[in-house]
Amino acid sequence: MLRVVLADDQVMIRSGLRALLAAEPGLEVVAEAGDGRQALAAVRAHHPDVIVMDIRMPVLDGLAATRVIAADPELSGVRVLVLTTFDEDELVFEAIRAGAAGFLLKDADPAELLRGIRVAAAGDSLLAPQAARRLVAAFAVGPAPAGPSARALDRLTDREREIVALVGRGLSNDEIARHLVISPATARTHVSRAMVKLAVRDRAQLVVFAYESGLVRPGR
Repeated sequence: MLRVVLADDQVMIRSGLRALLAAEPGLEVVAEAGDGRQALAAVRAHHPDVIVMDIRMPVLDGLAATRVIAADPELSGVRVLVLTTFDEDELVFEAIRAGAAGFLLKDADPAELLRGIRVAAAGDSLLAPQAARRLVAAFAVGPAPAGPSARALDRLTDREREIVALVGRGLSNDEIARHLVISPATARTHVSRAMVKLAVRDRAQLVVFAYESGLVRPGR
């Protein structure tokens, strides 16, 4: 049974999400929260597998709450899925940098939400390739980075750098395998090793690293 917390300041949205999840075998809503502070209290009390987190909430917003969850070793098993709308792309980028597993649109199909919760709980990232490409186009701008992300490239082999760049461009493991003419298992292994070396939580943060390190640049 996957345990879920719902955090949104709109009661009707929470009610709709709860009804959807209640009808799905293997999912259980263990708590609801109307602001970020309540969300943190619910996560600490219930240690859910996933929290579906709105960005814009009173008292403490979803970005701040996500940072707190990601930074707390006792909550390392909690995955954050951020709720957003298309006009909040920059906030989505910040949420992923803060430690969110990915994001969902509030107008997403119910099946997509259910799949997203299961994907996040399994330790993967709900960052669809088209979403990664959208973020690259919108926010990977400016001069080549020279900070910690750029220096961390030294930890990677040439092949791992190549694969992280492909992840940053939004390619799935299967697409990476076809592009490099390797097996999907080999692609997964390289991605996993890169994540360990860079100490990133998930694929979404690996995408952010690709932006911030300069491995992915607009037009490349």
